[in-house]
Amino acid sequence: MQFDTQFTVIEALQKHQFEFSNVVPFDEQNDNLLLLDFTAANTDLTDEILNDTEAFSSYVNYKLQTSNCKYGIGGYNEHRTVYSRSKVFDTADEPRRLHLGIDIWGEAETPVFAALQGTVHSFAFNNFYGDYGATIILQHQLDGVRFHALYGHLSLKDLDGLYEGKAINKGELVAHFGKAEENGNWPPHLHYQLIINMQGKKGDYPGVCKLSEREQYLANCPDADLILQMLQFAS
Repeated sequence: MQFDTQFTVIEALQKHQFEFSNVVPFDEQNDNLLLLDFTAANTDLTDEILNDTEAFSSYVNYKLQTSNCKYGIGGYNEHRTVYSRSKVFDTADEPRRLHLGIDIWGEAETPVFAALQGTVHSFAFNNFYGDYGATIILQHQLDGVRFHALYGHLSLKDLDGLYEGKAINKGELVAHFGKAEENGNWPPHLHYQLIINMQGKKGDYPGVCKLSEREQYLANCPDADLILQMLQFAS
């Protein structure tokens, strides 16, 4: 079976858009949702804050609390300055700064669920400063269309008992937001990313690309809000 194109994946997701389970326990009737900006336009995020995980976490918590929001969200196709905090995103010719998934920021141990039925494609502990930390990738099919969902920055315990090919039910608890020491040294959040072709990778796939490679990566990584359907509630 060949991997499908961006357009057939988007068509399948749009067709089934009202059938997905929530990836996090967000209640649009009662929970406020804050749109967070991590581009250069956000001058509140100084290097001093970015280079101190505790200070960065305090900043995110402050923004959520003062806005009376349970979660913060954002980031797809966003050119972010925050990745200057880690050499993981540096390359010789051009740094990686363009974000390919959607981040949902909240409390550590927030539960994370599978939006639809699938199997475990792969998983890994990407234990580098600024990386994903504990990572799970699920493989899904809709009407014969195949794609993947990457869950990054998870709790390390969520990798226990996993194996490739393990069946996952729609709405099944699959993970939790990890603490900084197990999520790549970030404030607690979920990086949720759709990927059509894994290109032979397991347990990892770039969540950030070079600006010059934007077109090819966005073609392989559709907007995750096609499943999340949360951004319409953000302010």
